[in-house]
Amino acid sequence: MANLYPYLIPSLPMLSFGAPAPFSCAQFLERCAELISEDDHKVLRCLSVEEPSGVLSPVIKKWLRFNITLKNELVKVRSARKKVSAENYLRPDGYAEPSFYHLALAACRDPRPLEGEKILDIARWNFLDELSFGHYFDFDLVIIYAYKLLILERWERINTADRELLLRSV
Repeated sequence: MANLYPYLIPSLPMLSFGAPAPFSCAQFLERCAELISEDDHKVLRCLSVEEPSGVLSPVIKKWLRFNITLKNELVKVRSARKKVSAENYLRPDGYAEPSFYHLALAACRDPRPLEGEKILDIARWNFLDELSFGHYFDFDLVIIYAYKLLILERWERINTADRELLLRSV
């Protein structure tokens, strides 16, 4: 099957952080099934916000390194708060980025945990925007779209959760 990215990508609605997802990830996979190869479809099915997929394209590798670096900086900030060593909890496959420390610090200092999570996800969203530069009608843009859709789905679950029930269970 030919990869019909020039037909698929313009048919996808634009995504905005904070707006509801136009469709679920399952519907997105259905939409893609007819227009991309089975190998590419398999890569999309294996994507998640947190864990690596089986096939690592350059875009997925950059996303994972970004996410790991951000999490490492969160570990450093949280361990400093608790006065414990962060070395046991850091993942070695990140990189050093001073601005991430300030981002993690801002997220941890916000007294509202949900707002702290929003700070982190906005940073993730902006990174995906930067990553999409130069990708117009290729599979990398479809991967970036899928990651953004996963972020939106996560926020839909957060916003529609029964908070009273969760509070009682805690």
